[in-house]
Amino acid sequence: MNSLPDTVRPIVWRDNALVLIDQRHLPMREQEYRCEHVDDVISAIADMVVRGAPAIGITAAFGVVLAARDHYAKQSEYWQETIQKDLARLAASRPTAINLRWAIEQMTALFPLLDGGNPVAELLQRAQIMLDEDIVANRKMGELGAALIDAGSQAVLTHCNTGSLATAGFGTALGVIRTAFHQQRITEVYANETRPWLQGARLTAWELNRDHIPVTLIADSAAAHLMKQQRIQWLIVGADRIAANGDTANKIGTYSAAISARFHKLKVMVVAPTSTIDMKLASGDDIPIELRDEKELFSISDCRFAAPGSGGWNPVFDVTPAVLIDALVTEKGVIRNPDSEKISQLMRS
Repeated sequence: MNSLPDTVRPIVWRDNALVLIDQRHLPMREQEYRCEHVDDVISAIADMVVRGAPAIGITAAFGVVLAARDHYAKQSEYWQETIQKDLARLAASRPTAINLRWAIEQMTALFPLLDGGNPVAELLQRAQIMLDEDIVANRKMGELGAALIDAGSQAVLTHCNTGSLATAGFGTALGVIRTAFHQQRITEVYANETRPWLQGARLTAWELNRDHIPVTLIADSAAAHLMKQQRIQWLIVGADRIAANGDTANKIGTYSAAISARFHKLKVMVVAPTSTIDMKLASGDDIPIELRDEKELFSISDCRFAAPGSGGWNPVFDVTPAVLIDALVTEKGVIRNPDSEKISQLMRS
C-alpha cells in the first residue's frame, strides 16, 4: 500500500504560514497561495483556492492557528474571547461542507485545556495531527473501497475531484480508484468534466495523469450514454455532507449520475471520512445547499461564452438519496445500502 503514488500535498505549514496549492490555476500552472492571517484562509476557502470537504476542514484548522496567533499577539489575556468573531466568519466561508465546522470544533475544544501561555504551538500540533490522520484514513478507505470492485473490471466513473487536492493527500473516492488500479482491478477511469468549475477536467485528470492512470474525460451529460454502453461497473464519488440516514450532498451532478447508474443497474459508491457525517441532520432535506455567483456559469477563465442578458442558477451541490447508494466507505468500515440504523451503529463504533 505504501508504494502507491502519493506525491501531491495541497496543504503544508511552512515558514510560519499555511501554504496551499492554488487550485484555480491548475492544470496550466502550479502556484502557491500563502496564508499568514485568518482572513487569508477565509478568502482561500470562499474563493476556491482550496476545495473538497476534507481539505476545507484541514485548512480551517490551520486557520484557527493563524487566528489564535493574531489575537494572542494583540491581546494575550483575552484572545479566546476576541477570536470568536473570526471563527464565526471562518465557519461561514462555505456552508455545505460539514468538515469545516467539524475542524473548527476540534480545534476550539482545546481552548479550555491550554495553559494560559501562547497557544500557537499546541494548536499547530493538533492541526498537523488532523492533516496526518486524514492521509491515513484515506489510504484505509482506498483499501476498503477497492475490495468492493471485482477483479478484472474494465473501468469506473467519477465526478468532481476527490483526490489529493480535495484532502490532505491520496484522496477519498480517487484514493479508492488509485488503489483499485494498482491492484489491477480496473484498467481505466472515466471522469465527468464537472461544470461549472471543471474540477474533473482540470484537477482529476491532472492527478491521474501524474499517476499514469489512464483517464478519459466526458461531458457530464454523456454519463448516462456511457453507462448504457456497459463500459463501467461503478460510479465512485466523494461527499461534502452526509445526513444521519445516508443521504449525501456532493458536487452538483452527482444526483443525476446516481439516478442513471441505478437505471442501468450499475453500483454507486460514496467514499468519505466519518467527519463528513452530520448526525444532527435527519435527512438530506436538511442539508444547506450553497448557491454561488451565477457568473460562474457564464465564463471559463474570464472568457465569457453565455449570451448577454441571461440569468443563472448555480447550486454547487445536490443531494443523492441513500436509496441510490450501494456502499458508503469510511475509515471505520463499509456500509452496504446505508440507512439511519447502520450509520448510527458505525458512528458508535
